[in-house]
Amino acid sequence: MELLYYVRLARRNWLLILLALILAVPAALAVTANTPPKYTATISMMVYSEDREGSLSTAYQAGMLSQQRVQSYARLLTSRRMIGRIAEGGDVRRLQENITAESIPATVLIRATVADTDPARAARLANALGTGFPKLVSEIERPISPGRPVVRVTMVDPADVPTEPVSPRPLVNLALALVAALFLSVGSIILRDRLDTTVKTHEVLRLASKSSILGTIGYERNARRQPLIVRDRGRSSRAEAFRSLRTNLQFIGVDRQPRSLVITSCLPGEGKSSIAANLSITLAQAGWRVILVDGDLRRPRIPQYLGIEGATGLTDVLIGKAPLRDVVQTWGEPGLSVLPSGQVPPNPSELLASQAMRTLLGQLMESHDMVIIDAPPLLPVTDAAALAAICDGALLVARYGRTRREHLVRAVELLSSINARLVGAVLNFVPVRRSNYHGYGYGYGYGYEPGADTEVKTPVGV
Repeated sequence: MELLYYVRLARRNWLLILLALILAVPAALAVTANTPPKYTATISMMVYSEDREGSLSTAYQAGMLSQQRVQSYARLLTSRRMIGRIAEGGDVRRLQENITAESIPATVLIRATVADTDPARAARLANALGTGFPKLVSEIERPISPGRPVVRVTMVDPADVPTEPVSPRPLVNLALALVAALFLSVGSIILRDRLDTTVKTHEVLRLASKSSILGTIGYERNARRQPLIVRDRGRSSRAEAFRSLRTNLQFIGVDRQPRSLVITSCLPGEGKSSIAANLSITLAQAGWRVILVDGDLRRPRIPQYLGIEGATGLTDVLIGKAPLRDVVQTWGEPGLSVLPSGQVPPNPSELLASQAMRTLLGQLMESHDMVIIDAPPLLPVTDAAALAAICDGALLVARYGRTRREHLVRAVELLSSINARLVGAVLNFVPVRRSNYHGYGYGYGYGYEPGADTEVKTPVGV
């Protein structure tokens, strides 16, 4: 499952990966163009021993004696004492950095390589090294007693002037740049995903909310201008999503189906008001006697969505300024009942937690099959918690890519602390491809007609 998750993550961010690979090509070309060509010249030298008369010692003696010193000679090749003898212009340090020497395993051979931007100079320095190093060894390896073998070094293969540079290598640079770009882009995507605590999957929402996922509402560009599902004669993908949400609500607690439902979210801007309005419309289309209550007494949005007058409403009923029948309005063909919020009061939390609100809620539940209350967000204020405590259940709305897991955990803990019942969660503003992926199947044009919604709600508790 982890591999499949990373594959899907890469597929969702394929554009970023492609952009990184495209940028890697000019970067590799720029590095190649600005790197001066470098040539290498190589010589080989052999270490051996000879006796006092100048004849070679036995192979065994020569091999044992030479192999004991060959590694030390390889390091001596790059010493300042040796490089100072062949350095042109006295730049010993730079030449040291461009000379490498190594002993060939299981042999008495030493290989020295000189790198330079001038091929002729590389060959000249390498041959100078092959000529000068035996002299240095002869100075160092002087016999201390007659008859002891003397260690000698001689150049076996002189250096030729190189014709092809060893660097830069365009194809290698391009391959390295593409691999680096691939790893960097994929790594940044994985790191960003690990550091991102926003909700983007059903699994994350289910674990954070500790409840079932009742619906997925897809994102549509024109939903901001036309947030209600009655547009396009109810054929939009959002309309089908709310029908699915309505169906799922009917299967919540067969023996304890909620008749009053608070729609809330963690923070503002997560779409809880539009979900409350559209869910009410969908229930009314199926024959439910629904009343939508705008319980957001701080930033009421229901009148704006439905295009109704909201100057008088819930606050007037709670303070006894107006009777309920005078402020309830009927909206649309389904005959949806709407109770606006009324004037914004200075003490919304106290009004929503009052006994008058409990009494009003009881009256609404007696005359309707479902009471849906659009409540403020849970975390900034306590209004939604006060309403959830007196209602049958709460529906928590999370916004794709915006609601954070820690906010959901705090919201659920708040509801649990007041013994409120969380009936489920809804993931809102989901990109259409992801909403289809999760299996809700809307967005395929089922061709619903107004009135073709034949699902009829069975009255509860009647």
